[in-house]
Amino acid sequence: MGAGIEPEWVALNRAHWDEKVPVHLGSDFYDLAPLRRGEGRLYPIEEAELTRIAPDGWAGLRVLHLQCHFGADSLVLAQRGAEVVGLDFSMPAISAARELADELGLADRTRFVCADLYDARHRLPDPEGFDVVYTTWGTIGWLPDIAEWARIIAWFLKPGGRLYFADGHPTAFVFDDAAGSVPVDGRPFPLPSYGYFREGGLSTDEDGDYAEPDARLENSRTVEWMHPLGRTITELIAAGLDIDFLHEHDAVPWRIFAACERGDDALWRMPGETMLPLGMSLGATRRAD
Repeated sequence: MGAGIEPEWVALNRAHWDEKVPVHLGSDFYDLAPLRRGEGRLYPIEEAELTRIAPDGWAGLRVLHLQCHFGADSLVLAQRGAEVVGLDFSMPAISAARELADELGLADRTRFVCADLYDARHRLPDPEGFDVVYTTWGTIGWLPDIAEWARIIAWFLKPGGRLYFADGHPTAFVFDDAAGSVPVDGRPFPLPSYGYFREGGLSTDEDGDYAEPDARLENSRTVEWMHPLGRTITELIAAGLDIDFLHEHDAVPWRIFAACERGDDALWRMPGETMLPLGMSLGATRRAD
């Protein structure tokens, strides 16, 4: 965004995520015990797909983790030998990531930068390029301009570099428990609440937290955006990336709807027959100039 007055949506969302950091660090949702044992793992969706992103392993790869929160996934990749730069707009999150990297002895393979994603090219100039850009779960919904997001990814990737992106499926984001529910096969199914092709930011005021159900946040007002899947893919292609795979999933890492049940793989699914996709993931390669 560069110099100037910060937009209200940035201030609201940053305050929200700043407050979340200590809540998440103390929650069971973000279980850091395996990471502290040197056995950090990603969710099964990523673990199954990242072999396509780094078929020869992560040792020596330069990775940029966008919207890294407090760096848990960044540090998992660093444990596997990658050199990782994590970027997030929350200073409390970045401070926690740096402390965790020091604790784990990974400070020499990680760098955590506090910056808004749209300022990344100014705050993190890197003409050599990265082998991988990694960004997952709850990211682009906080961004208004998906075309610029795609251009930033392409700018940071070296030719032949790979993107890995996973998030909630935009179809699922049409529905909301707050709108009520209807029975489907005897189970509650949330009603549609938001337009799939909605333009403009959506302001909500919810004081709960996905990682800690008992938490009540003071900075509860946020602004998010809908990004149809076709638009996201098209903008990545326009920015200079070729799509290698696109997968849709019946699960996500958080309880997206009240009716969801947590499986043995720590992912949340709707019970019974799959009625709609909950998650999506893709891999892409930056074309040579």
